[in-house]
Amino acid sequence: MNLLIVGYGRMGRLVEEVAVGQGMQIASRIDIDAGDWSAPADVAVDFSTAGALHANFPRYVERKLPVVIGTTGWAELAPALRAEAERAGLGVVASANFSIGVNLFELIVADAARLMTAHPQYGAWIHELHHATKHDAPSGTALLLRDAMAGAGYDRAIDVSSSRAGTIPGTHTIGFDGPSDTIELTHTARDRRGFAAGALLAAQWIKGRRGWYTMADVLRAT
Repeated sequence: MNLLIVGYGRMGRLVEEVAVGQGMQIASRIDIDAGDWSAPADVAVDFSTAGALHANFPRYVERKLPVVIGTTGWAELAPALRAEAERAGLGVVASANFSIGVNLFELIVADAARLMTAHPQYGAWIHELHHATKHDAPSGTALLLRDAMAGAGYDRAIDVSSSRAGTIPGTHTIGFDGPSDTIELTHTARDRRGFAAGALLAAQWIKGRRGWYTMADVLRAT
């Protein structure tokens, strides 16, 4: 598989390292004013920025180049980009977090929220911790988990909070608190390699497919 890496920061470099280790080829590396958009590629992996994604997405549509989007902070663009992808028959996997563990955690959290719908004495919260240089807060993963809980039928308030410190790769805790006890579920990332591995699994899966998918769709089908 030939990959086009879009966004050559910390995650882009890690995607390249893991991809090469898996025997994949790098068609080109796209970064600010650098890279070859004409290089033949099977799939693009985009860990750029929300602004760059807005500018780059028409290129994926024009080339009908399937893309894995790991960029965060672009929720307001999602409806328009999804409509563009559907008109073009483009294959897209978009997720706030490509960690296989996080996406399994999402399914566990949804099940817990579903159980809690019958027990109104329990209130819920989400707290997430990330490194000091992460700009968006709450994280895209926290919002993903909140939406999974709501989608599972939990219709009460869910307090969402964030902390930024040091070099924390990412920790997400879901809590349910009642009059007599507290239940907590936590996912802790030890490094970013899991995000890169998940993105590459999604890249292999989306090749040759059309439609807009999430990482949960990928895991259900593999």
